[in-house]
Amino acid sequence: MSLAKKVVDKMYDKDAFSQWLGIEILEISEGFCKLKMTIRKEMLNGFQIAHGGIAYSLADSALAFASNSHGRKSLSVETSISHTVSVNEGDILMAETNEVSLSQKIGIYLINIKNQNEQEVALFKGTVYRTSKEWFLEDE
Repeated sequence: MSLAKKVVDKMYDKDAFSQWLGIEILEISEGFCKLKMTIRKEMLNGFQIAHGGIAYSLADSALAFASNSHGRKSLSVETSISHTVSVNEGDILMAETNEVSLSQKIGIYLINIKNQNEQEVALFKGTVYRTSKEWFLEDE
């Protein structure tokens, strides 16, 4: 099993919120993550479209998984999202990360969120601080 998968499996096992969202991990490798989820009725706002926090949360999970997949504990320090198309009940969202920059202390990621029709519904940018703490020791 790759280090990236080992880290993300450990994170996801303790991530009740991502589990509640129904997030499925489709692909994981160092610096990369692809996630999928389906919009449910309880995720809708008063306009009967998905609450903006739902797409944000999907992207935030993708950021966490991708940035930690190198084996070092990383925490977001700045994030933003632009919603480009409304999302409806039953829509299937896919989030895919792009590691833009990675240094000893900082990682920058763009996460593109598309619906089942391959239409971009949101674009998320996240910056993480990379701690010196490892997820696993060398002999684990």
